[in-house]
Amino acid sequence: MAEPGEGCAEPEVREPRLRDTPEDICFEATANAIALHPERPLLAAGDVDGDVYLYSYSCTEGENRQLWSSGHHLKSCRDVAFSQDGQKLLTVSKDKAVHVLTVEEGRLETRIPKAHGSPLNCLLPIDQHTLATGDDGGTLKLWDLRKGSAVLEARQHEEFISAMAVDAHGKILLSASGDGTLGVFNVRRRRFELLSEPQNGDLTSVVLLKRGKKVACGSSEGTIYLFNWDGFGAASDRFALRAESVDCMVPVTDSIVCVGSLDGVIRAVNVLPSRVLGCVGQHPAEPIERLALAPGGQLLASCAHDQKVKFWDVSALGTMVVDDYRKKKKKGGPLRALSAKAAASCQEFFADLRDEAKAAAGSDGDSSD
Repeated sequence: MAEPGEGCAEPEVREPRLRDTPEDICFEATANAIALHPERPLLAAGDVDGDVYLYSYSCTEGENRQLWSSGHHLKSCRDVAFSQDGQKLLTVSKDKAVHVLTVEEGRLETRIPKAHGSPLNCLLPIDQHTLATGDDGGTLKLWDLRKGSAVLEARQHEEFISAMAVDAHGKILLSASGDGTLGVFNVRRRRFELLSEPQNGDLTSVVLLKRGKKVACGSSEGTIYLFNWDGFGAASDRFALRAESVDCMVPVTDSIVCVGSLDGVIRAVNVLPSRVLGCVGQHPAEPIERLALAPGGQLLASCAHDQKVKFWDVSALGTMVVDDYRKKKKKGGPLRALSAKAAASCQEFFADLRDEAKAAAGSDGDSSD
């Protein structure tokens, strides 16, 4: 008979595995809007069913957690954003409503029904009490959240407003539109200033670069248009990425932006000198809907039609010296992988595309014989 303790080895305690990036977060429906908290490891997402979720994310394996969900929107949630103090989560929807929820509980604190006459498409907090919203009809509104009413309503664009940006002083608001124009609004004076000349294709995104001296707009035709600050009438420069589109864009440094495209690839692009630095990551063959940068600028989140939010390590971009890339990349060659997760998959992704193209060419040749 075995003595007490014999053959009863204690189970081995497995140490939690640390990862370079958090694990993917999967959704039952396509997440088409994401935002990262300005201070804490929290991710907010809105999906096509109108549901809003808050997750905590971690680089420790198995530690991603859903904190709450909200089903108050009746139609697709198209944009989400945290307030500047991180206490509130603001959302807009195809149902034309603006919602303000508490971050801690997900409690609906404020609801503005029928905020616009057309479905809402994007929002941007200006300060703690001021919010900008844009809709499918080209109308932009500024809201005083203390009163729950609009203090400016302007319809200068002929098509949907896709994205907005504001300067560091909260004075000048910029709007990108599907009509190809960049709109300029004075927040403090609550008035419209001017509209740029139309560019080719829809303008899909707008960000500030070069310490606020340059404005970059992405387009549906895969071109980034550059404007000088105080020179918004016409683009000062343009850069074609050889991508299907530039659907979303987020600045990582003062000169480098990450852009998402219809082809599912997230590219890192340096602006002035303008060149594609490489591939940060990808959702294979799934259009990228939105990108978000975490505090500190070392972690990028992306969502696409594959119903996943993925995380990418972009810490290398902060130390990248563009002068090291003077040698032009061979046309048609694979993008350089800029993150560990992209190192294998990015090359394989483009290899698969080349293999498919060769197979298609081969089948065409057979059929012609």
